[in-house]
Amino acid sequence: MIGNLTQNQMEPPFILSLNTAIIVGETGIETIEPARIDIEELYHYSYTMLMKYSQSFIPTLREVPADAAITSHQLMFRAGMLRKLSNGLFAYLPLGLRSFHKLEKIIREEMEAIGSLEIKPTVVVPGELWKESGRWDAMGDELLRVKNRLGGDFVISPTAEEAFTSLVRDELSSYRQLPISLYQINTKYRDEIRPRYGVMRGREFVMKDAYSYHAGEESLDETYQAMGRAYRRIFKRCGLSVIPVKADSGSMGGSGSEEFMVESAIGDNTLILCKSCGYAANVEKAGCKPDFSPRPSLEIAKAAAASTPPIEKIDTPAVKTIDELCAFLKTNAQSFIKTLIYRAVNVELDLNSAPGCAKLERRKPGPDAPEVCREAFFAVLIRGDLEVNEVKLAAALKAGGVSLAADTDVVRITGAPVGFAGPVGLSGIPVIADMTVTGLSDAVTGALAQDLHYAHVAYGRDFEPWLLTDVRTVRAGDRCPLCGGELYEKKGNELGHIFKLGYKYTKSMNVSYLDEKGESHIPVMGSYGIGLDRTLASVIEERHDADGIIWPITVAPYEVIIVPIRYDGAVKAAADRLAEDLERYGIDVLLDDRNERPGVKFKDADLLGIPFRVVVGDKNLAAEKPSVEVKRRTDKENVLVELSRAAGELAGQIKADLAKLNG
Repeated sequence: MIGNLTQNQMEPPFILSLNTAIIVGETGIETIEPARIDIEELYHYSYTMLMKYSQSFIPTLREVPADAAITSHQLMFRAGMLRKLSNGLFAYLPLGLRSFHKLEKIIREEMEAIGSLEIKPTVVVPGELWKESGRWDAMGDELLRVKNRLGGDFVISPTAEEAFTSLVRDELSSYRQLPISLYQINTKYRDEIRPRYGVMRGREFVMKDAYSYHAGEESLDETYQAMGRAYRRIFKRCGLSVIPVKADSGSMGGSGSEEFMVESAIGDNTLILCKSCGYAANVEKAGCKPDFSPRPSLEIAKAAAASTPPIEKIDTPAVKTIDELCAFLKTNAQSFIKTLIYRAVNVELDLNSAPGCAKLERRKPGPDAPEVCREAFFAVLIRGDLEVNEVKLAAALKAGGVSLAADTDVVRITGAPVGFAGPVGLSGIPVIADMTVTGLSDAVTGALAQDLHYAHVAYGRDFEPWLLTDVRTVRAGDRCPLCGGELYEKKGNELGHIFKLGYKYTKSMNVSYLDEKGESHIPVMGSYGIGLDRTLASVIEERHDADGIIWPITVAPYEVIIVPIRYDGAVKAAADRLAEDLERYGIDVLLDDRNERPGVKFKDADLLGIPFRVVVGDKNLAAEKPSVEVKRRTDKENVLVELSRAAGELAGQIKADLAKLNG
C-alpha cells in the first residue's frame, strides 16, 4: 500500500515523489529512475503490451491497386492500412486504425480544451426531424432515405444539425444553460454519385461535428473564433499545412463561413489567393475588385446610356457562341451580355412578386419551415467574357441547387433556339443580373429570335433586372478585393469547415429559451466539422516519398520500429530489451520479428512510414560498445547509437518532435 491507495486502486501513472515514478502494470509495480522520464510526462505515460509484427495484421502490397488514382489511396492500401468492401466503402485494418485513433485523440483534446462536450447521437435519424428543418427534400439524392418495417421514414445521417438541435430543444429552457457546445466523432453516409480517391471521397466516412447554441451573436462569435483557433492547432499537430479560406455555407445555411484547405493537385476545390496580402477564398465565395465602372442605381445607368445609339437589330446567320459573335462583329467578349436560363430547385427566396412566378407550386416542408418553390426558372445575365458561379447563384436564390435549363425549357421560355436569349423583351421569368452588367451601356445581346442579335443595348434603358447580385466566377488574374493585388489559383481539398448558421435550424425546429425577464427567444447556432478520413489521407498526400509514407510523430501508428537482422540469440535479446525500455517511456513500438530478409523488412519499414527505425545486428552488438543503427524516416543515413543509450536518446528525440508539433 502507498498512502491510502492499494496497488489495485492505483492507475498508471502514479507519482510517489519528485524523484521516483511508480508505474503500475499488469506485471506489477516498476520504478523508473528520474533521469529517464520527466515528471510532467508521467501524466501521458501508457504502459502498453509489446506488438510484434508476426502477431499483427499488416498485409502490405508490392503493387499499386489498379483503382487507386492518388497517392494516399495507393499507400494506404500498400501499407496494409485499408481495404475496400465496395465502391466508396472502406475498412480500416489495425495499422490504419491506430493512426485514426491518434487523430481522434488530438481532436478530442482540442475540443475539450475549448469547452466542447462530446456526445454520441445515432447514425440513423428520424426523417421527421429532416422534414421539420426542410432538408428532407432540399438535400437531393445524396441523402440516403430508408423506411423501417413499420413504414417510418429515416435518414442515414450525412450531417447532424437536425439530431443535435432536436436533443438541445428537448432540454433547453433557460438562458442560464447557454451557451452550449456539443460535438460528436461519428460515422456518416452520403450517397455520392461518383465516390473516388479512396477515403478522400467515400460514401461512408467519419466526421467530428460540433454544434453550438447561443443567446446572441457576440457569444456565437466567441465560440466561432475559438473553434477556428482549435482547428489551426489540430491541423498543426497533424503536421499539415492548411489554408483557411472564406467559403460558401451551401445547403447548411448561415452567414459566416471558413474552410480549412490543404493544397492538392487532385483537389475538389479551387482556391483564390492574393499575391500581395492574406486574402484567401474558395472560388465558390471569392470576390474581386470591379474591373468596370458600376452604375449603383437605374437613374445613373439611364444617364450613362443617354449617348448610346438606339437599340439595333442585326442579322447574325449561324452565329450563336460568344467567340463566333466576336469574330463576326469584330469586337470583344466584354461588349456582350450573356444570357443563360437556369433551373433552380427548392427555392426559399420569396418569389411572390417575381415575374412569371405567381402560379409556381409552393409548399412548406415543415410547420415552421420557410415556404419553398419546388422548381423555378431564371434568366441570368453576365458580361460575355465571364462565367456564372452556380454556388453564388444558388446562395442568392436560397435554392437547394441550380443547373442550366434543358434545351426544351430554353426554347419554351425564350421562344428562340439556344444561343439567342437576351434580356430585351424577355418576359414571364425573373431576370438576375450580375454586377458586371451594370457597367455596360452599349452591349450586344441575343434578340430572342434565330440568327438575330441586338446592338447598342443599355442596362437601365432597355431592360431592368428583377435581382442584381454578384454571380461572377473569380479567376486568376483578377484583382484582390482587399488590396487590389493580383489573384492566383490553387487546387485544394477541404478538411474542415466552420459556420455561423444563424437561426436556420433553431427557428424551423422550434427551439426556444426564456431570458431573465421570462421572455421567449430563439437561440442562434454554429456548426463546425472536420473530416477525419480526409485529414488522415491528406497527411499522407503531403508527407510521402518514393518509398512510402512519412508519418508525423503525432499520428504515426507506431513511433519506433525495431528491425532485428535475424531474430534469435543475442540479437533477439537486445531487440526485446530495447523494445521494453522504449515502452517504459510510453513509446509505441513495433518489433519486426519476422523471418524475412533484411531488405524486405527495410522496405516495409519505409512503406509503413514509422518515424524511427532501429536496426539490431550481430556486428554492431559485438563491438567494444554494443550499438544499434538508428534512422529517422526522413534521413538518408543511419546513426550508430550505443545500445545502453538508445532508448533514452530516442525518447528525447520523440519528445522534441512532439513538442514541435503540439506546442
